[in-house]
Amino acid sequence: MRALLVVLGLVLTAGSASAEPAVADVCAVTDQRLEELSGFASDGGQWFAVNDSDNGQVRVQVLDRACAITGTITAPNNPFDVEDLALAPDGTLWLADTGDNGKTRETVALHAVSPDGSARLYRLTYPDGKHDAEALLLDGSGIPHIVTKETIGSALVYRPAAGLSEGAPTPLEQVARVSIKTTDTPGGPLQNSVVTRLVTGGAMSRDGRVAALRTYTDAYLFPVPDGDLAKALESDPVRVPLPGEPQGEAIAFDPDGTLLSASEFGSAGTSSAVRAVAGAAALAVPPAPTTTAEAAPSADEATSTTPPATDPRSPWPVVGGGAVALVLVGALVRRSRRRRA
Repeated sequence: MRALLVVLGLVLTAGSASAEPAVADVCAVTDQRLEELSGFASDGGQWFAVNDSDNGQVRVQVLDRACAITGTITAPNNPFDVEDLALAPDGTLWLADTGDNGKTRETVALHAVSPDGSARLYRLTYPDGKHDAEALLLDGSGIPHIVTKETIGSALVYRPAAGLSEGAPTPLEQVARVSIKTTDTPGGPLQNSVVTRLVTGGAMSRDGRVAALRTYTDAYLFPVPDGDLAKALESDPVRVPLPGEPQGEAIAFDPDGTLLSASEFGSAGTSSAVRAVAGAAALAVPPAPTTTAEAAPSADEATSTTPPATDPRSPWPVVGGGAVALVLVGALVRRSRRRRA
């Protein structure tokens, strides 16, 4: 990938900051298997992508960094509407089967897919009725957070209230609200400012210190300095415009902090670009304090072999540091819907 220039100056705006870094096209996705590209992840060497219309089977496409599909990971699960993708530190691909434009689903689901195609299915229930959601975040402890796509009011954040179970639906609990205002960034499936605030995807940086949510037109970077993702999502983010994407729904971080975005092909489209913002994660991380020195660890701390803490909702140990609206809903309903998960 060619070097990208990042403009580091931040211009303060009401309640948040806006960054204007360089956004560069990396390559073009032309394969029709990703015509409705909705979820994206990166391990640094290759990319993973999901289409939200895969006709009754879980499929994760593996891409090289020239946007060519080099393989497909399939699983026997029958999804309803996969909308996002997250890569866990152990290599598990988490698919957010949470799309529900018609608000008809009694449960939504997460599919945990291993590189060999084996998969686990976790059904989930909301505590307060049905929601459409297109964004998934895994916090530093591996706990999944689902962010809803609300045409009116704030986006809502839910996470499992207890450990995930394959035997029975896991109740979710609401833990945060995300307030996103309309912007003048061009793009999206409709020429309507409402589309600029609908959450369509999410990603976490490799070290867990930055969360990203995207709309059809912009990305929002939230610092997570203490590992508390729910708290972080209620803080003021840094906005990064992603202009001109026809239906931007995919977002990811490379391990080095580069932000990646991608779009569905859109109406009459034959391709979409994977775009990159180099150094984006650093825009959200506040500088380390320089007035005091960090205390050196004690001898006991330096030699401690205490295993990492776990959370009952997480399948692995802790890693890392700790009336317009109604019309819009109809317009954004997908071209097809599969059977319920």
